[in-house]
Amino acid sequence: MALISVKEQSGTPKYKQIVHSIENALTQGTLKKGDALPSLNHIRDQFSLSRDTVLMAFNELKNRGIVESVVGKGYYIKSEHIQVTQKIFLLFDELNAFKEDLYTSFINELDKNIQVDIFFHHFNEDMFRKLIYDNLGNYNHYVIMPANLKNTSSVIEKLPSDKVFILDQTNEELADYPAIYQNFETDIFNSLMQAQNLIENYKKVVLLFPDKKQPLGMLNGFQKYRKHTDFPCEVINSLKDRTLQKGEVYLILDDQNLILFIKKLKDQNLILGQDIGVISYNDTLMKEIVEGGITTISTDFNQMGKRLAQMILNKEHLKIENPNALIIRKSL
Repeated sequence: MALISVKEQSGTPKYKQIVHSIENALTQGTLKKGDALPSLNHIRDQFSLSRDTVLMAFNELKNRGIVESVVGKGYYIKSEHIQVTQKIFLLFDELNAFKEDLYTSFINELDKNIQVDIFFHHFNEDMFRKLIYDNLGNYNHYVIMPANLKNTSSVIEKLPSDKVFILDQTNEELADYPAIYQNFETDIFNSLMQAQNLIENYKKVVLLFPDKKQPLGMLNGFQKYRKHTDFPCEVINSLKDRTLQKGEVYLILDDQNLILFIKKLKDQNLILGQDIGVISYNDTLMKEIVEGGITTISTDFNQMGKRLAQMILNKEHLKIENPNALIIRKSL
């Protein structure tokens, strides 16, 4: 197995790939204190790199005390005690306020000598595949947020199964992997049932479901609620040409559409919580304040991040449904 690996089509800078190769060799025992590293020119020529790219990698390792240069001889391993003892590949769908809470609680629960590299696939199947394929073998653990992308199992199965953890959404194809996830169908149904006494002050519940990104379980939970209560319900995929009507309650799943909804509300001189109601998904500090408070259905993202870290540290092979709650505020 080659000591240094540099891939041409990779989202990771080439100098970082050299650093990661040497870190991996130290972790696996392939390199030990006193061992000589390949020369700058050898690595440059082998991978058709600039000398500055290789030098940048060696300088980073030198600054961290891992390698030393000996005049006229080259670079040698100075210390096997690298700061990073484990590396975690964390693949999110996108970054937003509540995912940032998840990430922060995850990092805070880990040991300081564990390195976490975060990537984003932005609901793009090609990007999802590329990021995983480019990082095969580079990490001790892989945390994957598959979102609602199709055929993710065929990509994830390329990874060592004992190193994979599924986050936020899972499905039957990923049933063999440990996971901490939301049960969107149950959470929507239970929350709407819990709020039913307030919903009955209105005439209709409208789910805004732009299905490009949202979990199908949300729609299933809403349909289950409609069948169970026989309360007037409607599903729409856009607010663009929608005229809001008095007596409607909107269930809005993303913050961008929530802002558009509030703007439409003001344009039509409707009073939130009286003329019209809204329930949002995923709680943030903003929703405690805007319009006197927005009612939300939300999982505990801080708990999710903390429990994920514990699963990795304790090598737990579990499936954990993260707790969810309805938070009633003035918008309903």
